[in-house]
Amino acid sequence: MLFDTPIFFVFLCLTTLCYWSLQFRAQNKFLLIASYFFYGWWDWRFLCLMIASTVIDYFIAIKIADTEDLRLKRSLLILSLIINFSILGFFKYFNFFADSLHTSLSALGLQVSLPLLRIILPPGISFYTFQEVAYIVDVYYERVPASRSFFDYGLFISLFPHLIAGPIQRPSHLLPQVQKPRRMDFDKSFDGFLLILEGLFRKCVIADNCALIANAAFAGAFGPPSLPSVLLGTYAFAWQIYGDFSGYSDIARGCAQILGFHFMVNFRQPYFADSFQDFWRRWHISLSTWLRDYLYIPLGGNRFGERKTYRNLLLTMLLGGLWHGANWTFVVWGALHGSGLAIERKLTRNRPALLIFPKLIKRVLVFHVVCLSWIFFRAPSLRAASAMLRGLFVWNWRPEFPAAFLFLAIFSIPLLLLDVYLELSGDEYCFASASVERRVAFGLACAVIIAFLGANQANAFIYFQF
Repeated sequence: MLFDTPIFFVFLCLTTLCYWSLQFRAQNKFLLIASYFFYGWWDWRFLCLMIASTVIDYFIAIKIADTEDLRLKRSLLILSLIINFSILGFFKYFNFFADSLHTSLSALGLQVSLPLLRIILPPGISFYTFQEVAYIVDVYYERVPASRSFFDYGLFISLFPHLIAGPIQRPSHLLPQVQKPRRMDFDKSFDGFLLILEGLFRKCVIADNCALIANAAFAGAFGPPSLPSVLLGTYAFAWQIYGDFSGYSDIARGCAQILGFHFMVNFRQPYFADSFQDFWRRWHISLSTWLRDYLYIPLGGNRFGERKTYRNLLLTMLLGGLWHGANWTFVVWGALHGSGLAIERKLTRNRPALLIFPKLIKRVLVFHVVCLSWIFFRAPSLRAASAMLRGLFVWNWRPEFPAAFLFLAIFSIPLLLLDVYLELSGDEYCFASASVERRVAFGLACAVIIAFLGANQANAFIYFQF
């Protein structure tokens, strides 16, 4: 059930009407059932897997909270982490590592037959696994109390707006909202509706139209890779993935707001970042803060000298890249960002004068390095990514390039202007602090543009595959 399909909005409307007609405890039970229905729409077997994982962590968390034995607490934490990461590793990485091992052994002249299984990746498994891990760790360190209601904990894990592609919700932020009564707020619901419209605009108008150019460039429709085609494909994908995922996040936040919940902001104008560190404070914030708090800091963060800090940055981003998908292209993408963070820290630490460079120059530089890394994120293989990089040094002009660049400009500049407004206003979403009349006009404008300029493609959101 995709967020940009009619069936989802029928589901959302029916769910909202029933939900607000119930009392608090009945609301949670109903919303949990509705979320399970939403997830089981793809395949009921995936639903069974998620419920089993939820039940295991629910009881382990209670046991951790109730025992005074520190060794038992630690053993239960390790048990939960092993279970969660084993499930994620099997479904997402088994064939990747088996194939990589087979390739390595073949390169050494060893012909070994390794099993390859037809494993289907359950939707959203990376997202709800990280949320379960955050909960168990927070209960262990007594940052949040263990939930004594399975309905509350189950809803925290499976609330349908964030279930498939986040934002990854923190236990300290969402769980208390689940555990206390909620009341219908028409102003917040109206803002949630505007968020949904803005998200659909970002996805259907910006991302899906930019995808037409990006897909053509990476598929070789503009001929062998050359400077114009690589720039065209890279810029198009940069705006596609941003529009796609920020659009999803806006729709998720809007749906949550209609139901009386508040989700964290997942994007804060990332292409305005003036450093790599700033980029990761703005891009996929729920993931970057999760990696910081549950991986980078436990590894030691920056507490044990510069060399270990660089190691921790690189390792964190390597694993963050691998989290996105079972392909070496994602590992390289993570390595590029990890290296960028380490080099930036080294340069700015030893040469503070670099900090005074004009912000515009730093923003342009960071944006283009990020775009360069997107080549590995989008390319299907390292060979294809290498071909695109080599194309940067080849010139081959084709008559269709001017129209393609114009098309890309038409569908990327509006998103840039939206970000300029958000950056200057500081609002969580467009016109959040404007008058009712302006918000209504903005919503109507989004609806009209979506109707006339939406690409009308059955494109799943990019992050659904992660």
